[in-house]
Amino acid sequence: MVSAVPRLVIAAPASGSGKTTVATGLMAAFAARGLVVSPHKVGPDYIDPGYHALATGRVGRNLDAYLCGAELIGPLFAHGARGCDIAVVEGVMGLYDGAAGLGELASTAHVAKLLRAPVVLVVDASSQSRSVAALVHGFVSWDPEVWVGGVILNKVASDRHEELLREALEQVGVPVLGVLRRVPQVDTPSRHLGLVPVAERQGEALEAVSAMAAQVSRGCDLGALEALARAAGDVPGGSAPWTPELPTHDHPSRLAEKRGPTVAVAGGEAFTFSYAEHAELLTAAGAEVVTFDPLRDEQLPDGTQGLVIGGGFPEVYAAQLSANEPLRKAVAALAETGAPVAAECAGLLYLCRELDGQPMCGVLDAVGRMSERLTLGYRDAVAVSDSVLAAAGTRMRGHEFHRTVVEPGAGAAPAWGMRAPDRRVEGFVEKGVHASYLHTHWAAEPGVAHRFVERCRTS
Repeated sequence: MVSAVPRLVIAAPASGSGKTTVATGLMAAFAARGLVVSPHKVGPDYIDPGYHALATGRVGRNLDAYLCGAELIGPLFAHGARGCDIAVVEGVMGLYDGAAGLGELASTAHVAKLLRAPVVLVVDASSQSRSVAALVHGFVSWDPEVWVGGVILNKVASDRHEELLREALEQVGVPVLGVLRRVPQVDTPSRHLGLVPVAERQGEALEAVSAMAAQVSRGCDLGALEALARAAGDVPGGSAPWTPELPTHDHPSRLAEKRGPTVAVAGGEAFTFSYAEHAELLTAAGAEVVTFDPLRDEQLPDGTQGLVIGGGFPEVYAAQLSANEPLRKAVAALAETGAPVAAECAGLLYLCRELDGQPMCGVLDAVGRMSERLTLGYRDAVAVSDSVLAAAGTRMRGHEFHRTVVEPGAGAAPAWGMRAPDRRVEGFVEKGVHASYLHTHWAAEPGVAHRFVERCRTS
C-alpha cells in the first residue's frame, strides 16, 4: 500500500542546522543501497527539490499544508511515493515553525503528524555539550503527537566532544542515529533567494550531492534509519494518491476530440521554479505540454496556444533574456492575440517593459527592478478580475518570495486582492494575460489548470 511506504522526516531546531545536507545525502545514500527513494520537501521551496531529484532520480515534490490544505498532504505524499521503497521528507525552518500567526499550520511538525512519520532531528552541536540534552528534550516533549525517533549530531568537533554529547543524550532516551564531523561546507553556493538551482550548475550540483551522500554514509547508521522509517504505519486515513484527473461526464470520443492545445512552459536556467503537479494537471486537462528555454530558443514551440512562465531568476539573466529579441517579440505577439498567458513572479518580470533597464517582452506597461527589500511570506488571496486562471471571487492561498519590485504593482484589472492583514491589490489581468508575483499550487484548485486549457482551446 502506498499509504504504508516507510518514511522519515528530517527536521532541525532551526534553519542552518544542516538538514538539507542530511536529507539530500540520506536520499542519495539510500538510493545507492538499491532503494527507490521518494523525495519530498515541506513548504513552498522550489530549489531544494532540484537537489533531491539529483539524489534520487525522481521528481522532488513539495508538501505544503498552507498552500494545498492539510487534507491534501497525505494524497500528495502518496502520489509522489507510488512505486517507492522509502520516502525522505526534508523539513522547513525549525521543527515547529509554521505560517506566521497560524500556530503549527504548515510547519514540519504539522506535516509529520499528518503523515504519522518519525522525525529525525538534526542538531548543530558545534557550541554545546551537555546542553544538547536540554535542547533535544524540549523538542521531544513540546508536542507529544510528534514522534522524534532519533537525533543526528552535526558539526561535532572530536571523539571527546561526541562522547560528551552521547552521555548527555542518554538521559533523554532518544537514540543518536548519526554523528557528522565538522568539515568544510559542501559546495552549494547561495545568493539572494537561497541555493543556486540545479539547472544552473548541473555538474557541480552532482558533485555536491555525491559529497553529501558520502558524508551521511560515513557518519550515520543507515540501517537504523531505514528501520525507523519502516516503523511508520499507514498514513492516517489510508490516503488514496492524489490524481490530476478531474471527474468528467464527457463521452470518451468527445474527450478525445477536445485534446490537443499546445501549452508552452518556460524552463532553462532563468525559469526553474515550478511544481511538478502543474504540468501533470495541464496534461490531464488535455494539453500537450512543451518546455522551452527563453535564454536559447528564438521562437515559441510550434503551434503554441497557451503560455506558462513560472518563477526563477530573470534578474540574474536579464541581459541574456533581453538579447533574445526574436523570442521576446514572439511572446508579445502571442499575448496580443489574446491567447492565455499565465505568469508568476519571474514570469511577471519577463512580461514587463523592462527589467533593471534591460528591454523585456513589453506585454505589460510596467517596469521591474531589483530592490534591497526581501518580500517573503504566505498570502491569502482572492481573484479580483475574471481571468484565464480563475473567476473573480476565487479564493486561493499563495506565497511571495522575491527581491524585486514592479511599478506599478497592479494594472487597471488587478489579478489578486490580498486578505487581512496585508490588504492590497496586486498583479495584472489584460486580454488573456494573468501576471502576478503570487506563487500558487494548482493542486489546491485543479480547476485552474482545466480553465486555462479550455481557454487555450477556444481563444
